[in-house]
Amino acid sequence: MEPKGTVIVTGANGGLGNAIVAKLASTAGLAGYYGVYTVRSPAAPAVRATLASAPLHDYDILPLDLTRLTDVRTFAAALNARVAAGELPRIRALILNAAFQEYTTQTWTDDGFDTSFAANYLGHWLLTLLLLQSMDPHEGRIVVLGSLSHDPSAPFNKMAFKDPKWRTFFPDGSGTVAIAKGTWSTTQDDPEWSGGLRRYAASKLCQIMMIPALQRRLSSSPLLKNISILGVDPGTLSNTTLLRRGPWFMHFFVFRFFMHLAAIIGDWLAENSPLRTAGKSAGDVARAAFGEFGEERPDGWYFDGSKKAEMSAEARDEQKQEMLWRETVGYVRLEEGETILGDWK
Repeated sequence: MEPKGTVIVTGANGGLGNAIVAKLASTAGLAGYYGVYTVRSPAAPAVRATLASAPLHDYDILPLDLTRLTDVRTFAAALNARVAAGELPRIRALILNAAFQEYTTQTWTDDGFDTSFAANYLGHWLLTLLLLQSMDPHEGRIVVLGSLSHDPSAPFNKMAFKDPKWRTFFPDGSGTVAIAKGTWSTTQDDPEWSGGLRRYAASKLCQIMMIPALQRRLSSSPLLKNISILGVDPGTLSNTTLLRRGPWFMHFFVFRFFMHLAAIIGDWLAENSPLRTAGKSAGDVARAAFGEFGEERPDGWYFDGSKKAEMSAEARDEQKQEMLWRETVGYVRLEEGETILGDWK
């Protein structure tokens, strides 16, 4: 049987990414899609083991380093060519899941960007714009994985943002270059875990600000007006691999054992517990990508798990959204003809 469409999941070998793949490959109705699952390392033991138990699900596991803009362009060009040639059906869902987080260390990409900014936001932004030509123009969806960390006022973030100077990511007139280039909340400013967490939070804010900025442009395009972009906050995940660069005690004992038990109980007791298992959040992501929302279209919506929610005040600031968009175009050096989005500048 011909697949109904292509679904792309970035960061498929991670804890949540692997759970999303398992959900897509096993759920009735979703297994009819062709999967393109991107991984940083071709070995990808977790996702390969998951897919070995889903023999009826057709898929590719492809390497993609989102921190290298040349890699993103090469990947997108190859996939667009396959869709144009009819080797792959059009993209029904593009799930931007891959994530990178540091704590007491800080690294930069070959292009000079903070690695968290590049992996979580910049590479995803470029990938999305390049793949728009291969999206299903009638019901395509782009799903952005958000994070509670993007909101400094959230209760869980009080320790990392207790100093008022960190509570605004983009002070008026400051631009985005400090966050993009990693001169904001550096290891010199704060050598503890909170410095790296703030850089991660800033990159997730950028991802979330992409949602309304891109939706406005999609809605005004005759070719792309039926494509929706929406976000999902997966909650604090107990069985995540995102913390592997953090303290051993926190990664293995606190999250893999204590908080995992708490998350299992939380999933049972509440629809959107602050602590969630990757399996629960994977279901929320699948619903965002393929679910029905009555007569409404989920254009620019943001969810906390399965419940519609609101972005932070700074994320909703349209002037800052447009500032970030304009400066991102410059960071990736987007040129005429690379995207079919009309209003890309």
